[in-house]
Amino acid sequence: MRTQHVLHVGDAAAMDAVADESVDLVVTSPPYPMIDLWDDLFSAQDPDVAAALDAGDGDAAFERMHAQLDAVWDEVMRTLAPGGVVCINVGDATRSIGGEFQQFPNHARIIDALRSRGLTPLPDVLWRKPTNSLTKFMGSGTLPSNAYVTLEHEYILIFRKGDTRSFPPGDDRRYESAFFWEERNRWFSDLWEVRGEGQALADTDDDRRDRSAAFPLEIPLRLLRMFSVRGDRVLDPFAGTGTTALAAMHTARNSVGFDLDGDLFTALDERLTDLPTASRRRVAARLDRHREAMAERDGGYDAEHYDFEVVTKRERRIRPYVVEGVDSESVESGRRYAVDHRPADGEEFSGSPSE
Repeated sequence: MRTQHVLHVGDAAAMDAVADESVDLVVTSPPYPMIDLWDDLFSAQDPDVAAALDAGDGDAAFERMHAQLDAVWDEVMRTLAPGGVVCINVGDATRSIGGEFQQFPNHARIIDALRSRGLTPLPDVLWRKPTNSLTKFMGSGTLPSNAYVTLEHEYILIFRKGDTRSFPPGDDRRYESAFFWEERNRWFSDLWEVRGEGQALADTDDDRRDRSAAFPLEIPLRLLRMFSVRGDRVLDPFAGTGTTALAAMHTARNSVGFDLDGDLFTALDERLTDLPTASRRRVAARLDRHREAMAERDGGYDAEHYDFEVVTKRERRIRPYVVEGVDSESVESGRRYAVDHRPADGEEFSGSPSE
């Protein structure tokens, strides 16, 4: 099978290239309002943001920044198919402004914005980033009462459009896209501990490198496997270095993304240098983890395509796909990729010891 992936240089507040209700899943991490490294971006789009910041009016700046995100959420609502899911990775912000230190609740503001547009909020995930930092507080240090806790987590907010999605009985795409029992138990928890990743951007300035440090690949990989099936179309309106697109390639989904800074897309090209090998290794490791998990259990059901047992009947037809090849080209709007996939079958994935 072949999947298509397009990254557009442009403002996600006007995603004319994406048809109404043509997207099955949205996975994104927007710029966080009131985080100072994003001030210039928000101010360039709306000079009133810079004016509010200069005046020390944090509340006004916060609202003006979120107004820009609101325009994107309008487009998300338009392009999302009924039953589709939206996953938004966002963190709150802490900042001293106007002589006062406070927290700006980005996650709560986005929940309100998407609820008001008709999306249904589902239980969210707290993504905790393990850290070795010894400075677990801010403010007055070890003296009460003017210290503040350090934010060590972000949110993955999850919403659905309308009723749950329906599939034909026994649909191959759905059953082959199943996740393992032990993956379900780990992923469908409201607390994830996943170490963040820096972005290795060559030939660019430090500010752009900092601004491109989006979520690690593990985050969108989980979300795509949890809330979409093989062949679905995934949207990232704040694509950055293309991490969601890369996850879609690994999982045999189609994708479309937007970003104002098209230079960031070059990082995705660098990550595709040996994607078929990386894809095979990732799938093989996933299957091996399942074999290890089943070694601790008694009984189960025989998988149809592999040499192991599974816990439930719904897992029997599970069949990950691997990447065989990638073609890429520059287009007027940005970058386009065509990715060929095949089922992860055969001796390579049978569990036999390698030579």
